[in-house]
Amino acid sequence: RREKIQSSTSTWRALSLILILISSVQALATLSVLSLATLAPVASKSFGLGAHFVGYQVSTIYVSAAGISLISGTLVRRWGAVGVSQCALILCFVGILGLSAGNLAILILGSLFIGAGYGLTNPAASHLLFRLTPPRHRNLFFSLKQTSVPLGGILAGLMLPPLTELGGWRFALLASACLACAVALILNLYRKQLDFDREPKKALKKNVKYDLKMIYQRKSLLRLSIMAFCYSATQLSLMSFAVSMLVEDLTKTLVIAGTVASLMQGFGAVGRIAWGIVADRLASGLSVLIAIGCLSIASSLVMTQMGKEWPLLAVLFLLCIFGLCSIGWNGVFLAEVARMSKPEEVSSMTGMALFFTFSGVVVGPTLFSLAYNVLGSYTSTFGVIAVFPAVGTLSLLGLRKRESLGA
Repeated sequence: RREKIQSSTSTWRALSLILILISSVQALATLSVLSLATLAPVASKSFGLGAHFVGYQVSTIYVSAAGISLISGTLVRRWGAVGVSQCALILCFVGILGLSAGNLAILILGSLFIGAGYGLTNPAASHLLFRLTPPRHRNLFFSLKQTSVPLGGILAGLMLPPLTELGGWRFALLASACLACAVALILNLYRKQLDFDREPKKALKKNVKYDLKMIYQRKSLLRLSIMAFCYSATQLSLMSFAVSMLVEDLTKTLVIAGTVASLMQGFGAVGRIAWGIVADRLASGLSVLIAIGCLSIASSLVMTQMGKEWPLLAVLFLLCIFGLCSIGWNGVFLAEVARMSKPEEVSSMTGMALFFTFSGVVVGPTLFSLAYNVLGSYTSTFGVIAVFPAVGTLSLLGLRKRESLGA
């Protein structure tokens, strides 16, 4: 019995270490993605563009993320999950340096580097978590890891505006680049210990074709991926344009807008944990994802009624509810992908599903920017994107019906 307790304690310690490491990587990758979006009202002047241009920049990031996700699972098996995580942070470091140059061409190149780094994070994390997480707690632990995404957003909202006031927007970006580099160096201490299962001779081309074929053949994974496409489009539209909406439509200062956006991200982090707990209690991740979709539809429609006359507390309440649902779905989604995959395919199927997720992010902010050019209002444009969670929810309802029939 003592040996069982010691073994259990050792497993939980290893799981805690992995959770801290992969959460740090995810948080800093998210900080890299949102760095320019957070500073858009200030940084856009250096590029001679309006703040809404950040929608195209975020889409550029996720074009790169979608592309790298196709081979990310195989890279994890070839280089090891920790090695891939280190590579992700170095790519983000180089990308942020590109953003700080203030040149549009270098901005595009830097965004592609950041996207490549971000696209590598989740398959590596899923590979490590799946090895140790007990199935009955899988939704919770995948959700705990995913809280690092809104935490990265919180870090962006609380850290970057004050640093901008202190030394300018380039100084703020360089500070976030240094954080990514520091964590990459720390990860090197654990690479040998955690990357014992890597397969250096794993082929790339053959496995990508196989993985794509598998996800299209498995209709449940395909429907789940369609949901991810829609939900991610909603999520990144909210995360990318919340600050600009608060500054330009509601006339808030950059610091107030950043603080509100950070609280919104904080509720997203709480939502990820809460939704994971609920999904484990109900033993039904699909039901939770459907509820999240319904709340996202309602929130995006109510956003159209928001104006300068709204009290700050009312604005904060609505954005926090929106963040709770539209930022809180990812952990349950990744746990569902793992549930529907064979153990040896978790990282590959995660990468394939994330291809749909990142594709949604590419489409979402781009369409948001295009709709904004027509409507001229961020709040009105949020009403247009209600179509995304609506389609995603319908896809899930079809999946639940399919599973209930045993198909």
